[in-house]
Amino acid sequence: MTAILKRAAETGSVDVADLASFLGVSGATIRRDLQTLAAQHLLVRTHGGAVVGDTGQELSVLVKSTRNQDEKRRIGRAAAALVQDGAVVGLTGGTTATELARALADRRGITVVTNAINIAAELAIRPQITLVVIGGVARPSYEMVGPAAEMMLDNYHLDIAFIGVDGLSAQEGCTTYHEMEAQTDRNFLERARRSVVIADSSKIGHVTFARIVPLARVDDIVTDTGADPQQLRELAESGVRIHAV
Repeated sequence: MTAILKRAAETGSVDVADLASFLGVSGATIRRDLQTLAAQHLLVRTHGGAVVGDTGQELSVLVKSTRNQDEKRRIGRAAAALVQDGAVVGLTGGTTATELARALADRRGITVVTNAINIAAELAIRPQITLVVIGGVARPSYEMVGPAAEMMLDNYHLDIAFIGVDGLSAQEGCTTYHEMEAQTDRNFLERARRSVVIADSSKIGHVTFARIVPLARVDDIVTDTGADPQQLRELAESGVRIHAV
């Protein structure tokens, strides 16, 4: 089923006959798998196939994880290079943030404060990293959000905070699909001396439901070279440092 999700993420929609030919299985097998994925709200079933859902809706982490994987890996490595030895690092959830966590996994002497349970699982087995996990209300993004998360964050001072976004533009700043998630992301940035947005190029120029912060509250953006040059110029003109990798 992972192969189906990856194919759907690449093309936006899938067809039973095409999938059966591509994967070398029967149409009945594909239909059963699509039904299972639809029941898990990972795809939307259509006549003869499935789609990933409306573009105005938040995609599942499993679907997101199959998109722009190489770009997210590069972004993660470039973002990790901004972390100094001994730093206290704030890290929210998301598939790009997960790549950053993996890039930090072998570092020594750093402290990671995260509200993402999947990232916590990645780092909990790394004894050289001090890990602090923020509690709260669990989201399908694997992030813990809400007042409890924000109260806990108030106890910490971060040297650098990285947040993922669903939309990023010079006019509207950083946006996401969920209002409570936006507030918790904002708290990460407020507790940090340096604020960094990590976002693959598909997020640049887009605006989603809830604003996290305006660009004036961001120091750096790490993205990939697939971003529209005009959009990057507009972001840079707002005074933010751009790292395109």
